[in-house]
Order: sequence, then C-alpha cells, then structure tokens
Amino acid sequence: MAMPRSSSPRDNLRLPSVCIVGPLPPPSGGMANQCEQLLRLLGRDGVEVELVRNNAPYSPAWVAGVPVLRAGFRLLPYLLRLWRAAGRVEVMHILANSGWGWHLFAAPAAWIGRARGAGVIINYRGGNAEPFFARAPRHVLATLAAADARVTPSAFLQRVFARHGLDALIVPNIVDLSRFRPALRAPFGDAPHLVVTRNLEPIYDIPTAIRAFALVRQGFAGARLTVAGSGPELERLRAVTSQLGLQDCVTFCGRVDNAEIPALYASADCMLNPSTVDNMPISILEAFASGVPVVSTDAGGIPDMVDHGVSGLLVPIGDADGMGRAALRVLEDARLAGAMREAGLAAAAAYAWPAVREQWLRIYRSVARAGPGQMSSRMNSNA
Repeated sequence: MAMPRSSSPRDNLRLPSVCIVGPLPPPSGGMANQCEQLLRLLGRDGVEVELVRNNAPYSPAWVAGVPVLRAGFRLLPYLLRLWRAAGRVEVMHILANSGWGWHLFAAPAAWIGRARGAGVIINYRGGNAEPFFARAPRHVLATLAAADARVTPSAFLQRVFARHGLDALIVPNIVDLSRFRPALRAPFGDAPHLVVTRNLEPIYDIPTAIRAFALVRQGFAGARLTVAGSGPELERLRAVTSQLGLQDCVTFCGRVDNAEIPALYASADCMLNPSTVDNMPISILEAFASGVPVVSTDAGGIPDMVDHGVSGLLVPIGDADGMGRAALRVLEDARLAGAMREAGLAAAAAYAWPAVREQWLRIYRSVARAGPGQMSSRMNSNA
C-alpha cells in the first residue's frame, strides 16, 4: 500500500472531496445499507460527498425485464457517471464484493478513478472473498494491489487478503446508535419472541433457524419466531415450517424497511443468525445495539465480532440442535441473557459513527491527491 504524501497540520484537518461508489436500497442489504449510511453521515458532518450508484433504477423501467439489454442500459450510464465524478473528487471510495459485481462495477470504478487521478480506496466486503480470489483472473488481484488503500470491515477479510499477498486496513461497519437502542422488556413468560433478520437465500440457511426454533418451542410453548427478509427461498421455508407443525407460530413478514427495523429488535428476546457465509453481519451489530442476545453460527468473520459466551453464543454452521440449545440457554437464564446484553451494548460502541468517522477521514486524507482530476507524483510511483 502506498505511503501517504507528507502533509502539514492544516492538511490533516481538511476534508477531501469523496465519491462513494456503491448500491442503495432497495433492496436493503448489508452493503446497500452501509452505503446509504456513509453517504448520509459524511454529508451531515461536512464532507463534500457524492454518490455513483451501481444499482440505479432502469430507465425506461421495462428494460428491467430484458436480461442482456438491461446490462447495457445500466452499465453505460454508470461508466459515464464514474468518469465525470472521478474528475471532480479527490477520493474514490468503492464498495466492492465478489463475483460479477466486482467485474461489472468495482473494477471499472478503480480503473477510472486511477486514470482520472483520484485516490482509490477499495472497501471490500462479503464472506466469499477466499474462493473468489482463488479462482479469479490475475487482473483481479492486480487491481486490488494498485489501489491506494484496501479496506475491509473485519480481521477475517484482512486475513484472506494477507493469504493472497495484499495488506488491508480494517474499518468496521457502522451501526447508528441514534436509531438502535435497548428497550425495556416485560418478562416474556412462556412466550419469548425470536427473530431472524436475513434475506431468504441459501447462504443464510434459514431452515437451520426454523429447526432450532422447533426445539425452543419444546421449552416455551408460546414462543414465536419472526423471519424478516425476502428472497427465493420463501416457499421452501414455508414448507419446512409446515412439516414441523410451526405454521401458526412462525411469521414471514417480508422485507422490513430500515425505518421500521429498530422496532422489530425492540420486540425481540433473542436473535438467531444461521448464516453459512458471512463477514461482519450488520444484523448482529443492530442486535447488539438494541440489547438483544445473539445466537449465531461461527461462519466467516463472526467469531471476530462475537465473543462466544460473553456477547453472544456461537454454534457450528448447520447445527440446528446446537442453535436451539443455545437459544434455550439464553431464554432460560436471565442472568446470562442480561450479561450478554451488556456485553453486546459495549461492543456496539466500537461500531458507532463517531469512532468509524475518524478512521475513514484518516484514510481519505492519506490517499487524497494534490487536486481533483490531477495526476500526482505519488500515482506515478505506484504504477
């Protein structure tokens, strides 16, 4: 990673102009929600920030139904917006993921930012980085290596980068403590409320959470489960629920708007996270900040953010019995649940905006060029 150019104390107080490249809701999701928060919070704090959205609505709308055509209708305007923005700003902050999203959106943003003389930050996310890097063409790692800064939300991804010869800084995901806060909860008796807040996709393995909940129902006859998310697995999940005789106590409420998700956590007595691939799930941070005990698999980077037995309980991937037993421990032991709530709240403070903001500003200042659209000697030294 390139060393920052020397700067005066006055330079260190500057707020460089920034272009964030990434998705916005809808649909909601970890990267889209983080992009929206970064854009809003940086702008609120006086940073000159603009967005190049990589999931902008199709225009005209009917193009969305034509697979090949829609790619061109989205990609060409996207590349033009990238070119223009990269000539105006000092820093390109690119939110990136694995797979086709990298090839279509992240890599072109890095190339264009570099060509236009902006400092390039690749903010890499997603738990599938290891297999993606292992199979990817050589230019993927070369593009990452050429960035002025590589930033990941977790030590898990930092270790993946290191195995492929790349260093990376860690800046965690943001949880907005003005929106998520602990609520006073009445005793739940025999009717605890459990929640799952993941999309209905295979990698999130919602059937494991449903089977775990079946075990919870054996100890708490009035227990209910709310699954908040949408996706292609809905009919399969309804079938699993019916097979287990849980159709009257499991609710698939669909995707919950960001504005309404704090109320869902406020009603919950335990959160289940059954994912098979993960990096730093926002849902766990939101549960921490809401004072909701967490029972999760140990997938990917989750053990780096959840201290097993302290801020949450971890079980192996796919272990429905283990997840059910862990949830019963939390629900049956008020002292354990209370200690986990306190530990989760303390952990959430590290992901609050004031702490994360300063980390991003330091990186922005370190990669900012001499001026928007100008080639710098530092860029040439990185070539």
